[in-house]
Amino acid sequence: MEQPGMDGSIVLEMILEKLEPRDVAAVVCVSPRMRACASDDSLWRRFCARDFGVSSPVGPDGEPCPSFIVTYRLWIESFGMYPLALVKRTKQLWDGIRSWLAVNFPEAKDTLRKGVSEAELNRVEELLVLKLPMATRLLYRFCEGQKTQAQDVSTHKRLAPLGLIGGYQFYDHVVNVHLLPLNRVVEDTLDFVRLPGFPDNAKRIVVAASYYYEKWYFLDCGDGQLYVGTRNVSVNAETIPCVPQALIRPWVDANCDVVQDGFLLWLEEHFRRLQSGMIRVRKFMDSRAINLYPELPPSCSVAITNGVKVRASALLIPELSGFEGGAEKYYFSYSIRMSLQPRGCLLDGRYYESCQLYSRHWIIRSKDVVVGNVNARAVIGKYPRLFPNEEEFVYESCTPLPEEPGSIEGAFKFVPGRLEMPDARQFDVQVARFKLEVPEYVF
Repeated sequence: MEQPGMDGSIVLEMILEKLEPRDVAAVVCVSPRMRACASDDSLWRRFCARDFGVSSPVGPDGEPCPSFIVTYRLWIESFGMYPLALVKRTKQLWDGIRSWLAVNFPEAKDTLRKGVSEAELNRVEELLVLKLPMATRLLYRFCEGQKTQAQDVSTHKRLAPLGLIGGYQFYDHVVNVHLLPLNRVVEDTLDFVRLPGFPDNAKRIVVAASYYYEKWYFLDCGDGQLYVGTRNVSVNAETIPCVPQALIRPWVDANCDVVQDGFLLWLEEHFRRLQSGMIRVRKFMDSRAINLYPELPPSCSVAITNGVKVRASALLIPELSGFEGGAEKYYFSYSIRMSLQPRGCLLDGRYYESCQLYSRHWIIRSKDVVVGNVNARAVIGKYPRLFPNEEEFVYESCTPLPEEPGSIEGAFKFVPGRLEMPDARQFDVQVARFKLEVPEYVF
């Protein structure tokens, strides 16, 4: 019975909205009134938004549709073989990544490929003789990696820094990680399979790699974990897991209806870091790139001394780490960013318009044991002079660690003015302790 003052069509529409779309389609033949309500495009607009995150009448391939009913039909025909919650989740991830890149890194957005078909994914499975996890199939359905392969030198140089995952550089070690298209996935996976140290029964495929120094990411299609290669990966297939294993659910079964593999979780975490500003696009050689050194606390320490601000953070460098001489050895790269506050350098109650670095002192710990006590002049051979309102002076370096977790702290010695003619006495600038540890998510 209808409530007083409530139109019957509204009540019917509220009821239909709670049904599954296939059930709504079935009631079309009941009566003209039911047909009218069940065919209302505003109803199907809500279904499109609820099930696929689609807000405009556009099909899976970007084609315009005459109505939301048609839109829903095309999406269900293309993706109905997957859990709709996972389809929506994967689509929203790629939509978010593309939107972020459009604002912050448009040159990288232009490298993202369109998604592939079910037939193309089936072909990859045939070539590699394995079954791809459901979440990974959906990732490739919406985006087939990056279009960054090039033959000529100038194009290669332009595309090399545009990896979606990004990287870092210290000394002559340069890393920038790209998502691979399926042809590279197949080629590189088969290359690794042929290596003597690679297990014969391995179900791992290469999904991402660095454009510079070799760094490889492998998805295990059996356990769903994503791994990154160590220094020994080509010798004995040694890798490090990149995602907390407890979160991974690669297949639907009686005990699990939430599907997520390491590749999906890894990309979602990467996107969260981009969105939050934890990692940013920075200058990279002669171009720009996504820089993986953390920018925000608690992963980045911050200290201000006498008007000099120092930010510091570190990264595990998996491609240099690994077993060495029968024991694990870790390598961490750290990024130090220093700047002068707007009013300048404050010392003994007086402001100075600049100051210059003279030396550094590092205390490096491994499990609270001091393993390094470094006193040296300059940083990477430079004596930066800081002025207010200028960009941070940034330098990166690297240190081995016998055991993790560890930490680094210390101080820089500065003089007001410049070294040749200092305006006052030397003073120490604190570098707050920052951690050296294997993180939950490895990039």
